[in-house]
Amino acid sequence: MSGDVGTAPVRVRRATAADLPQVGDLTARAYVADALVAADHWYVDELRDAAARAARATVLVAVAAGTDAAPGSGPCAGTAPGDARVLGTITLAAPGSPYAEIARPGELELRMLAVDPEARGRGIADRLVGAALREAVADGARDVVLSTLDTMHAAHRVYARLGFAARPERDWTDELTMRVHVWRAPQAPGALVEAATWPPPRVVDVDGWRVGLSGGVTRRAGSTIALVDVADLPGAVDRVEALYRADGATPVFRLGDPGNPAGLAAELDARGYVHGTVTDILVRDVDPSWATGGGAVADLGGGVRVRVADQPDDAWLDLWLAGKGGAREPSRQIVTGAPAAYLTATDTDGTDVAVIRAAPVDDWVALSCLQVVPAARRRGLGRALTREALAVAARRGARRAFLQVEADNVAALTLYAALGFAPAHRYVYREPPVPGAPGGC
Repeated sequence: MSGDVGTAPVRVRRATAADLPQVGDLTARAYVADALVAADHWYVDELRDAAARAARATVLVAVAAGTDAAPGSGPCAGTAPGDARVLGTITLAAPGSPYAEIARPGELELRMLAVDPEARGRGIADRLVGAALREAVADGARDVVLSTLDTMHAAHRVYARLGFAARPERDWTDELTMRVHVWRAPQAPGALVEAATWPPPRVVDVDGWRVGLSGGVTRRAGSTIALVDVADLPGAVDRVEALYRADGATPVFRLGDPGNPAGLAAELDARGYVHGTVTDILVRDVDPSWATGGGAVADLGGGVRVRVADQPDDAWLDLWLAGKGGAREPSRQIVTGAPAAYLTATDTDGTDVAVIRAAPVDDWVALSCLQVVPAARRRGLGRALTREALAVAARRGARRAFLQVEADNVAALTLYAALGFAPAHRYVYREPPVPGAPGGC
């Protein structure tokens, strides 16, 4: 196998059949190395049987990013061949399944967290547990539970960092006393709150569905949010498609939200719609203490200054668009469609090096458009500018913040997890296939 897995970024995906022998071997080796089980104990055989786990539960693996071809998210995740070295693994078990020991209805249970002893010290356990929480939320679970031993000190630190709380009233004893910890998903803002912070130029109501029309400028603005049942579902989809054709854009539906009509996914399947971008909603509280101080210009550290404006200037727009593409004026119409604060970080030589947008609605603030110029990356500017945006939001009365992040954006997910954002919801865009593109899975 090629590639330096010791330094390459780590990503987490669902295990493939080709991964399972490595998963079983790694799990058994890790448990024995940590003296959690003796090498001749009966449980080692269960740890090695990753194929049985994968048949009855969800098995995730951590691999060095770029070392295999498997997609990182979505319904096709884990179907492509790969030869990546598995660096760690975790299992998610539904209540009532053979691998759930304590999960109750509405919960998912984490089992068999293991990291290759040779790959430790790189935050792989945090990545695995964080990915498992996002998968749990995507499956509709609001609580995630696990059992741990008093001697699993490293695991305890991971769980505490990610917001698990001890529930001693649920502790249980088999051969050993198991300590139960529970994580609860934060409240998500909801599709309509999210849409209010990123409104399209035009919105049309189709039988209670909110059809965003933006001429194809960003899926977030130019998508349909369907949160009510309709009497004639095929007819409603026909009318939505006609609106997009008139707008010169591809039809895009957002699915995964509470309230989606039960038959909508099947209707889109019948029309050949494919799964597009998978997006995680990450949430955290805004610390009221951040509201103290501040002004029109702030010091980000290292001589980098931040200016805050109520409208984006051309320099702000150009820096943002340089990282994502798109024309300035249509994009300006989108980002200025709702009140927001626009932050720009300027380096010691006067060069603008990073931007972010903070848009309030009710007691929420939506953070978006974070972009750092390539020459200024790896200096902590993204983290520092996000913190400053939260401080600006606190001064303007926000109590909670959310972000929308593509589920395979490893760098962004790592950054926001370090800043205390937790998964609250997941949705996926559905759209017709691009002519000439390969078919779905």
